[in-house]
Amino acid sequence: MSPAIRTVLGDIPPEELGTCDAHDHLFIGSLTLPGQELDDAEAALAELNAFGALGGSAVVQWTPWGMGPRAEELPGLSRRSGVHVISATGLHQTRHYDPDDLESVRDGLAELFVHELTSAPVKAGLVKVAGSYHRLDDHARHVMTAAAEAHHTTDAPIGVHLEAGTAAMDVLDFLCGSHGVAPRRVILGHLHRFPDARIHRQAAEAGAFLAFDGPSRVHHGTDWRLLDSLAALADTGHINQVLLGGDTVTPTARSTADGPGMPFLLSGLRPRIESELGPDIASAIFTENPARAFAARWR
Repeated sequence: MSPAIRTVLGDIPPEELGTCDAHDHLFIGSLTLPGQELDDAEAALAELNAFGALGGSAVVQWTPWGMGPRAEELPGLSRRSGVHVISATGLHQTRHYDPDDLESVRDGLAELFVHELTSAPVKAGLVKVAGSYHRLDDHARHVMTAAAEAHHTTDAPIGVHLEAGTAAMDVLDFLCGSHGVAPRRVILGHLHRFPDARIHRQAAEAGAFLAFDGPSRVHHGTDWRLLDSLAALADTGHINQVLLGGDTVTPTARSTADGPGMPFLLSGLRPRIESELGPDIASAIFTENPARAFAARWR
């Protein structure tokens, strides 16, 4: 079966994905951010339109099960904006959920993930999981075990929230070493939050995709190191494993409010990457790499 990217409007060939925001959110809610939910469909559409007006053609929403992904609204937003949308299944850290909700799905996570990837009314295109700070706790291991099973059943890619950018190699050891997931099917998120070039290189050498995402977060002080991190990966021959995303998670972080939002990837970051690292590297990061990272031979 030929590789395809599973969008909310159906599967597409990888070459149709185009310029991609590889990690963001149109809808999300968490117990840790009461009153700051992304739950306004018109605001989500405005963000997609602004991204599309700059040449953006695809957005990957990493909002997992139970955090308000509102998957049923994504096809309409995709049609109205003309931007491909990929949604996620999976599970985040326990602190984002009501304990009763977690308990209701705990014993059937792999089946839940496979259902949302293959037979839900709006199908997901990746599995989102999450590590803990510098380690994997029991919850993370349980969820990642289910994600690995779902991957082996469907070939879906696995996107990983690395808490503060940490535990990248622990994740790869667990998913790839213990559970047989090919490293190229793993996308490590938030690496910019822990800008250790050695860890980035080791994760790249292992074969994973590396996602640098989150310029919307004013409380993270590492964005200024992004170009250095990208240059270091380019110098060691790993730029073809790099992805960029906005990771907008609150209303004020949107471009229609006080934040840079999705458009900043193309209005702010892409021109700098083209100027300092070259247009070929920019094209790889925004177009060619996502087309490979999110494609699967769906089963």
